[in-house]
Amino acid sequence: MENFLSLELEETLVESLAKINFRTPTPIQAKAIPVALEGKDILGTAQTGTGKTGAFGIPLVNLLLKTKKETALVMTPTRELATQVMQTMNNLIGKGNIRTSLLIGGDSMQKQLKQMRRNPRLIVGTPGRINDHLKRQTLRLNNTTFLVLDESDRMLDMGFAPQINQVLMTVPKKHQTLLFSATLPNNILRLAEKYLNQPVRISVGSTSTPIEKIKQEILRVNDGDKYNQLIKQIYIRQGSILIFVKTRRNAEKMVKRLKYDDHDADAIHGNLRQNKRDRVIKAFRNNHFRILVGTDVASRGLDIPAIKHVINYDLPQVPEDFIHRIGRTARAGLEGSALSFIGNEDRSKWNAIQRLINPNFKVELGSDIRQRRKRGGRAFDRRDRRSKNRFTKRKRDNQDRREDNRTEKNSRSFNFKKKFNGKKKGFKKRFFNKKKRFSDKRQNFRK
Repeated sequence: MENFLSLELEETLVESLAKINFRTPTPIQAKAIPVALEGKDILGTAQTGTGKTGAFGIPLVNLLLKTKKETALVMTPTRELATQVMQTMNNLIGKGNIRTSLLIGGDSMQKQLKQMRRNPRLIVGTPGRINDHLKRQTLRLNNTTFLVLDESDRMLDMGFAPQINQVLMTVPKKHQTLLFSATLPNNILRLAEKYLNQPVRISVGSTSTPIEKIKQEILRVNDGDKYNQLIKQIYIRQGSILIFVKTRRNAEKMVKRLKYDDHDADAIHGNLRQNKRDRVIKAFRNNHFRILVGTDVASRGLDIPAIKHVINYDLPQVPEDFIHRIGRTARAGLEGSALSFIGNEDRSKWNAIQRLINPNFKVELGSDIRQRRKRGGRAFDRRDRRSKNRFTKRKRDNQDRREDNRTEKNSRSFNFKKKFNGKKKGFKKRFFNKKKRFSDKRQNFRK
């Protein structure tokens, strides 16, 4: 398959492909689209940023244009990925009369109910919100003959296995399933064995190896100088920058510091409302600000070709997320760079990432260990003994000083108690005398 014209696609779809400049298929598209057009199930893996959305989107739209009643469902792990898949689908549909609906969490339920009343034929959404509509009976999958599970490993990692099983049990037995995953752990293989019908295995490139056009760099930093090094890198680099941090609080703090230093920046994380997320991504895509700070929410589904640099300010907790993070740059055949900050506490994480990328990777001993081995044992012991003696002498001096302070304090408190007790007795005596005088007056008044 050299181009899309060699396929027997609907005229409306061919016009849409020409309009959005889809001419040469990517490797995953060249392998998956002909198989999907034949109606076969697919179990596919490919590197991030290689055009998987087009690989299942083109045969999906072609099927909906051919038929009149059949419907299709696409499930994705995150809202951002669902939104971008829907944008791609609308571009492929073009002038075709196919109604669509986007079902994601954080979006208005009333808006979605209004869309469902129009009987959409293409539904894109996240597992949680799709199951909400199934329970409400506002979504019916009786005519769903085309099912796509995108980023399936991520959906299972997020705990969506019950929702996925519910959907797979609800759709008709006779349907076509396209399952795409960045990796193939045992739970994905069990899912494919249970629900897919003799799937064709399609794999393009290594899922644990970044795209070759990404220039990878590392920078060893101290925790106290980490932010200053980030500012230097921002000044050195040109173009838009995506910075990854651990938590949403870190993202908000980072944006405040960058704005204080006169940098245009905004944050994206899981605690934002959906309309706020959409506004931030749209503004970043339109170059309204240069720096986007995000958590791992942005590591999947963020398809913005303008991202020139990815900076891992904090390394990810899971090594596989490193591939998806740096895959936000060098998309659609463009070039990009990825910089990772490595602190003193990040060595184990970085070694795990290197083992994933390169199975033959061997952990290098730290420079501090090498220096210790180079030193002579006797000289090192003597120096350590001298420092230990100084430390114990200083410790004894501090203990003596504390003991003197404690003694002085006790003597002061004793004198204070003595004076206070004397005043207390006098106070009681005066008080009772007043009480006695008052009682005498009260008796005279009664007489």
